[in-house]
Amino acid sequence: MGQYFSLSAASLSLASGFAGARSVLEPAGAEAQQIAILFWIMLSGGAVIWLGVVGVLLRSALFNRRRLAEKSASRIILWGGVVFPSVTLCVLLAYALWLMPGLRPFAQAGAAGLRIEITGRQFWWEVVYRPAQGPPVASANEVRLPVGERVEFTLKSADVIHSFWIPPLGGKMDMIPGRTNRLSLMATKPGIFRGPCAEYCGTSHALMAFSAVAMEPEAFRSWLAAQAIPAEGAGASGGALFLRHGCGSCHFVAGTDARGLIGPDLSHLGSRATVGAGILPNTEDAVARFIARSELIKPGSRMPAFDMLPPDDIRAIAAWLRGLR
Repeated sequence: MGQYFSLSAASLSLASGFAGARSVLEPAGAEAQQIAILFWIMLSGGAVIWLGVVGVLLRSALFNRRRLAEKSASRIILWGGVVFPSVTLCVLLAYALWLMPGLRPFAQAGAAGLRIEITGRQFWWEVVYRPAQGPPVASANEVRLPVGERVEFTLKSADVIHSFWIPPLGGKMDMIPGRTNRLSLMATKPGIFRGPCAEYCGTSHALMAFSAVAMEPEAFRSWLAAQAIPAEGAGASGGALFLRHGCGSCHFVAGTDARGLIGPDLSHLGSRATVGAGILPNTEDAVARFIARSELIKPGSRMPAFDMLPPDDIRAIAAWLRGLR
């Protein structure tokens, strides 16, 4: 239980690090900027209606206690209760409809140079980059994209309904089994943001997140090129233990005999910010504990606990995985 509580504390600490990077009111993307403007305009419109109604009530209660003639009362109801709120709401609706073409994902489908396939799984994210030129690059639980360039996301689910959402970059979209949805986003400033699963998907729904990293275009292309080749350290001694204990049956690691497709791709695990789909910082200790007691950290996940392994083996595997950059 001590391990569990220490990991929970680490999870809270990691989450607090994303606190300033998850708000829809701090937009860092073109679509999110429009959504934030729409929110403030809607809020202002609602405030105007509310203040108008409260003002009429206060005036009637405090300053004008005489009975109104039926004609005057009907006029107040017509203009204050029907015409004013209806006109205000129609203006707000017209503005929202005017914004919608720029927010609809199909309006930009196919226009992006980079396509990223995201598949939601209980309880992690499969990520495949498909650039206009070059081979596809597989990753997991982290999404990187270039600042100032439009990216098309194709969203799928392998089991139940999930929902993909990066609040500072744009609106959410469901991932439905048997269907491919498309979402187009363009980051406008660099940063690291937290993306939660926004649809309840099972026991560890709240523990299914990813980090979204918006990078300068040249830095992104250099990173993507590095991800396309096997990581350094793939032949270290921890790799032999990784294969000997059967980890390669579920996980893929480029440049090794680990060819599993059930769990997340671990080819460059050491370069990611988190472990366990956004819930733990990427440290050697966190990786070792996740290997040993995965069912305590992420209930309902398909990864079995490996606490029967010698502690030295677990530590060696964790060190090897952390070295995969």
